[in-house]
Amino acid sequence: MTREVINPTRMELSRLKRELEITQRGYKLLKDKQDELIRLFMQVVETTRTLREEVSQLLVLTIKKLNLATARTSQSAIFDSLIVPSGSYELSFKRENIMSVIVPKIEFASEKIIKLPYSLAYTSSSLDQAMLMLKDLTPKLIMLAQMEKRVDLMSYEIEKTRRRVNAIEHIRLPNLRENIKIIVLKLDDNERFNTVRMMKSKELTTKKK
Repeated sequence: MTREVINPTRMELSRLKRELEITQRGYKLLKDKQDELIRLFMQVVETTRTLREEVSQLLVLTIKKLNLATARTSQSAIFDSLIVPSGSYELSFKRENIMSVIVPKIEFASEKIIKLPYSLAYTSSSLDQAMLMLKDLTPKLIMLAQMEKRVDLMSYEIEKTRRRVNAIEHIRLPNLRENIKIIVLKLDDNERFNTVRMMKSKELTTKKK
């Protein structure tokens, strides 16, 4: 690895000290950002986990009801019953800033839902229950997709910030401190050399007199 070329002057020493101070402040800001991001990330993860469990349970129950309805009702009757849409959602997509991470924010602008879009005469109660469960499930699935995307974006930002923090902590700061130390030692050596040279010169001058 090639060592950085250092100019051992007082001007360079002052520059490196200023750079060290600025780098230390930047490191503290990045570390605080990382800690806060992790705290918010854990909250989002917990919310996502709870929502995922709720969606999974509801989805399992819905599938069971649909399988039961399929067993009790012919496929053609089910197809005829579900051919008409039961409703629609109008969504608005926005962006939210979480510690410099731009995450999606989905809001339900409006919804048009028909309780059951078919006649109850030719279908089983299992299909009715499954349709009602799906109506509850759809908004939760949309919100789960939003939360999963937030988890992905925030985890990427945390990893990127962690790499920057580690690079500053383990590479940049030690290099700056080492360079400052080298210049200080070199300047001290020069100062001692100059002092000795002046003493020798004074001694020689005294002897000549």
